[in-house]
Amino acid sequence: MKKTGLFFGTFNPIHIGHLVIANHMAEFSDLDEVWFVVTPKSPFKAKQTLLEDHHRYQMVWEAIREYPRLKPCDIEFKLAQPNYTIQTLTHLQERYAGKHQFALIMGEDNLKGFHKWKNYEAILEYYDLYVYPRISEQKVPEALRNHPRIHKVSAPIMEISSTFIRKNHKEGKNIRPLLPEAVWTYMDEMNFYR
Repeated sequence: MKKTGLFFGTFNPIHIGHLVIANHMAEFSDLDEVWFVVTPKSPFKAKQTLLEDHHRYQMVWEAIREYPRLKPCDIEFKLAQPNYTIQTLTHLQERYAGKHQFALIMGEDNLKGFHKWKNYEAILEYYDLYVYPRISEQKVPEALRNHPRIHKVSAPIMEISSTFIRKNHKEGKNIRPLLPEAVWTYMDEMNFYR
């Protein structure tokens, strides 16, 4: 059975920070591979800057096509909205029973609010969490600090955000070094975030 880490995000756009974290998890933890689970555009939130699902999926595919242990995943596009992580995990577990053992990848900042997630106890009962460091003020709740299912991975601290990239690209700044070359090309050709 493959141990598969699930890295959720809107990836609007995917950038080198995402790639560094995912590749680090695939190479320096006991995960066999990492799937980028592209979160769909919510029908309940009209977010102007969020590109259509297929464009964000395409950029993820462009970014990781030369990394055999990284894969794009559009599973959430097919699930009813609003969708919760526990539902995605259950769906994947049913679909890939016996082939994959799934785990969640998240930043330490997300772990600090993890106790507010829908059915977080069920997630912790059945799935491991691989946590990478982030700079933030809050503290991890006591119950999650030494939990046997939570694995801290000393990945590089990446303080790059898609928001920063979109904002500065719109202002005409050169953000090209923050993106995989294929993503920059796709984004530029499609005239995104201008």
